[in-house]
Amino acid sequence: MSVRGELICGVDEAGRGPLAGPVCAAAVILDPERPIVGLADSKKLSARRRDQLADAIRANALAWSVAWASVEEIDRLNILHASMLAMRRAVLGLVPAAMLALIDGNRCPDLPIPARAIIGGDASEASISAASILAKTARDAEMHRLSAIFTGYGFERHAGYPTAAHLAALARLGPSPVHRVSFGPVRKVMQQPLNA
Repeated sequence: MSVRGELICGVDEAGRGPLAGPVCAAAVILDPERPIVGLADSKKLSARRRDQLADAIRANALAWSVAWASVEEIDRLNILHASMLAMRRAVLGLVPAAMLALIDGNRCPDLPIPARAIIGGDASEASISAASILAKTARDAEMHRLSAIFTGYGFERHAGYPTAAHLAALARLGPSPVHRVSFGPVRKVMQQPLNA
């Protein structure tokens, strides 16, 4: 959105909680001349509706950017700092550049522009809702892609989150190259012999 000529982006991430896969962030500058109906916190939308809205955001936003922090970066920096890094990359990827960033959550990444953290922003700010939808759909697509490479874990179903099925597969197969070895449940499996 634009206020007094300022380009304002919303920023959110997806994938802080999973045991596997990268963390994804998105930044979106909405076009007030092309409103998108139905924007909401991505967690409150069905997968089909998220995909529809993601297409609408990419088609109608003034600017959007999706960026990542890798599993290696998560393990080296920790998930919080890796999420901040992905958010920074998303904001810096916007063309045109934003002049103010609204960040979902209680802290802001290091940015060259002013930023404001908004707790629950993915439900209250349309641009953050749009960013949450882009981040979630991009990350889900990436986990589907990884599921075809690292079979048996069910990434296409749980996106790397610590479901009972994922934990059982992890215990049975051991960690894949895209598991986050700095996360407790993965580290615990690495310290135990594999189940027969």
